[in-house]
Formats: sequence, C-alpha cells, structure tokens
Amino acid sequence: MGVQTIVHLLRHGEVHNPGGVLYGRMDGFHLSDLGNQMARRIAETIGDRDIVHLRTSPLERAQETLAPLAERLAITPQLDPRVIESGNKFQGIDFGDGAKTFLKRPGLLRHMYNPFKPSWGEPYDEIAGRMMAAVHDARESAAGHEAVVVSHQLPIWTTRLFLEKRSYLHHPKTRQCTLCSLTSVVFDDDRVTQVRYSEPAGDLIPVGDRSAPFSAGGAPREDRP
Repeated sequence: MGVQTIVHLLRHGEVHNPGGVLYGRMDGFHLSDLGNQMARRIAETIGDRDIVHLRTSPLERAQETLAPLAERLAITPQLDPRVIESGNKFQGIDFGDGAKTFLKRPGLLRHMYNPFKPSWGEPYDEIAGRMMAAVHDARESAAGHEAVVVSHQLPIWTTRLFLEKRSYLHHPKTRQCTLCSLTSVVFDDDRVTQVRYSEPAGDLIPVGDRSAPFSAGGAPREDRP
C-alpha cells in the first residue's frame, strides 16, 4: 500500500440571499447567520483531523466557510480559482418563483436545448477537469495527511460523478451535496480508492433547503428555490 491521502471537498454554508438570486460567480454574497453557524460546526467536527493543507474558491461565501477551520488549524488557505462556482448563463436572475421563472421569462428556454453539455453553462467536462487538477495539487500538498478544498455544489457533484464514472446528466435536486457537506476523496498515492460523503452540518439545514441547487438564506420559506 502506498501513501494514503484524503482530500475533502467542502461545500460552503448557507448564503444570505433573500431575493432568491442565482448568484453564480457574483461578488457580494456572504454567509447568513446560519451559514456562519454551519462553518463553525465544520471547524468543531473536523478540526482535530490530520489536516495540513487548505484551499478555497475565491468567492466570499467559500472563504467565510473555511475561516473558522483555518483559524483553528492556524493554516493560511490558498485561493484557487479552479474550484470556483461553475459558469451559468442564468447568473443574476431571480429564481424566487422556482420553475415559474421560465413562464415569466420564456426567452430563458433558448439555453435549455442540450442538458448533456449543459447548454446553459460551463461544460461538465471542463468543470471536472479544473476541479481534478486542483484536487491533485491539494493531494500533493498534503501527501500522507488530509486537505480541505472549499468549493460549490455543482463543481463538487460533477467531480464525484467523474470519479464514480457516472453520467453527468442529472436533475439538480438529486445532487448529494448539501450545505457544508464533505465529499472526501481517498487516495493511495495518486490513485483514487474511495469516495465518501458526510453531512457534519446536516441537522442545521432546513428540510425544504436540503435539495436546493443554491442557498437562499433570508428568503421567505415559500419563496425559497
């Protein structure tokens, strides 16, 4: 058996997003009070593990999620644009009404012609490629220990589909990647031997938000996406 290393892909916590905006890569979206509580839970839950390397998406919500753990471990995180949120042509659109948004703005449907690519955003192959490059860099930096990489739901889920050799085609509500969940990739040297999943902050997530493709802290319950 070679050197075992674990790279944990951590999704950020709940975002203050009362308008239900698909914020994508937009600046100015920070963790809600609940999101900060989730981030503290992560630090409490995995802060005693053999973690020697941290990296994060440059977006505020990701950096804020990692902050309590970084403080506990006294490690300065590395900003890595390769683990940023996926590109999306619907960025900035208010999806507070869910599927009704497409009825109100039928022009959006022109982006929906190819769910395999997908036609409305960054290609899945490109997401997986950049994410895996960052994962392997984290693995090398933490060789023989553990690393935490904070990213976003779709990039993490796409990476898991890639590692498990599954189809990228899926419905957003089927993603097993809740707020502040850990998708942990176990390596033997540079070979993936296992992908684990856990939800350290699962009990903090409102039931209606568990399958939401993006978080909307502060939105009225009936308006959450």
